[in-house]
Amino acid sequence: MIKNISVEEALDLPAGILVDVRSEGEFAEGTIPGAVNISLLNNEERSRVGTEYKKVGPERAKRLGLELVSPRLAGMVKEYDRLSAPDRRVILFCWRGGMRSQFVAQLLDMMGFDVYRIEGGYKAYRRRVNAYLSGELPLKAVVIHGLTGVGKTTVLRKLAEKGMPVLELEGLAVHRGSVFGKVGLPPSPPQKVFEGLIYRELKKAEPAGVFLVECESRRLGRLLVPTPVINAMKKGYRVILYAPLKIRVQRSLDEYTSGFDEEENISQLIEATRSLVKYLGHKKVESLSELIAGGQMDRAVEFLLTEYYDPLYKYPDGPSPEYDLSVDTSDIDRAVENIYRFVSGLPEYNAPLYGGVQYGNREYPEDGEGIKGNIAGGCRGSDQNPAEVSGSIGK
Repeated sequence: MIKNISVEEALDLPAGILVDVRSEGEFAEGTIPGAVNISLLNNEERSRVGTEYKKVGPERAKRLGLELVSPRLAGMVKEYDRLSAPDRRVILFCWRGGMRSQFVAQLLDMMGFDVYRIEGGYKAYRRRVNAYLSGELPLKAVVIHGLTGVGKTTVLRKLAEKGMPVLELEGLAVHRGSVFGKVGLPPSPPQKVFEGLIYRELKKAEPAGVFLVECESRRLGRLLVPTPVINAMKKGYRVILYAPLKIRVQRSLDEYTSGFDEEENISQLIEATRSLVKYLGHKKVESLSELIAGGQMDRAVEFLLTEYYDPLYKYPDGPSPEYDLSVDTSDIDRAVENIYRFVSGLPEYNAPLYGGVQYGNREYPEDGEGIKGNIAGGCRGSDQNPAEVSGSIGK
């Protein structure tokens, strides 16, 4: 028996494979995080069926669709067998919860699968994400600040390993948030996927009442951090990390040159360095490029930190009364323990403020229209028009 369920129910299911039955092109543009793509109609076939629907009518379009998919049905069922073993539970969705997911659901139900189908499809999921990321977040942010190389990402990951709720924006964006942010990294996700990943992590954090996040600008490469996340960072607890320059140089060196194709990374570093002319001038950029090309990476990194990153971010390089907590990260594990104790002692920790009309004093708008008074710019004060980012919230 096919069970039609809401997006919320689908995301809460403890087991099963989540399958997007739309075309590979639709899937690439955005999907529910964790979903796999088993297309009923591929890009070309979907286009042909759509054209037939407009020119001839729905009945002929349905018959054409059946002709196109029939030869693949046996192989499709085998793919579901392989991916859904051992319980054979499958959660299906298409664009609006229409004929594509209905057809696959009926086929799999007939073949003995435990079939769930998301009502409203991916469109309903996007509506839910838009609503959540258009109002005030029902969580208190603990924002990690610090100069480049102090170990902010490492600290966040170790805190996540200890069970702390962490929103690692750079990891989700596959971008380090600077002019050198893509060196040695694979492509970033589309904007809609990025928003879906943020929504997933924040929903997971709700029972804890707080989330830890690194201070970021509104843009990570070509991706836009949703305004409510920026607002939460602006209003959150502030933690400053610091470490000696020598340690920061080594950590930055490890991040940009280790574990990847070093020759390719050097090429990317030199290319990215050219964009710093307006900040450093031609002479300094030429000197920096020569250091990189000559393999003097330690000197190049120290140059970047002292001449570019540190003046740009202007963070203190030691304890500061302007922050709620100051932490020396020379010993990363000790720093993690200090932050863990700080967060555990916050009044908001393990005191969830669930969003929505049904759950108390924090609400987000059901219609996704957003709230008034959003704080412009990023955590570090940079600004970006959402219209400049393709596929951003509201679409």
